[in-house]
Amino acid sequence: MPIEPKINFNTTAANVASRLLGCLLIRNIDGQQLVGRIVETEAYDQTDAASHSYRGITPRTSVMFGPPGFAYVYFTYGMHYCFNIVTGLEGHGSAVLVRALEPVEGTEIMVARRRQLPLEQLTNGPAKLCQALGIDKNLNGHNLALPPLQLVTDKPTPTKSIVATTRIGITRDTHRLWRFYIKGNPFVSKP
Repeated sequence: MPIEPKINFNTTAANVASRLLGCLLIRNIDGQQLVGRIVETEAYDQTDAASHSYRGITPRTSVMFGPPGFAYVYFTYGMHYCFNIVTGLEGHGSAVLVRALEPVEGTEIMVARRRQLPLEQLTNGPAKLCQALGIDKNLNGHNLALPPLQLVTDKPTPTKSIVATTRIGITRDTHRLWRFYIKGNPFVSKP
């Protein structure tokens, strides 16, 4: 059940990206519950040349133009999944990439799924967290208010604890300060 105040997903990806920090992602898989706290995000919008939605609706990006609060999961580099949360008004292509999580519950299962130690490297990247939580293309278009993958909102992270920087691994629209992370959190991919 969401904790008040809820997130308004009908706003810009940048607004949602900073607000998601501190919220919980709950994954039920194989009868087990895995929980991670979101500690790093990046915003993407159809007006942004680095976004998948920049060139309009395609079979791959159609979810980004759908209702907000749904999962946009894509496959990259021929081997990794990345998980995003759709934002904005329906018909406008925008989403927030969840870049890193802090494990909260089910850590030993995440470690077994990734065969990864030290713990700080378990979910400190978009592909790593998808592997740890078993997020794949089957969850593309999933309503994040429902199991088996749910977003649980929490109190906003204080502004003084949020760092805004340029995004990682892109070559276009590199000037935008649309990457957000919790200052000092050891699970952030690159402080």
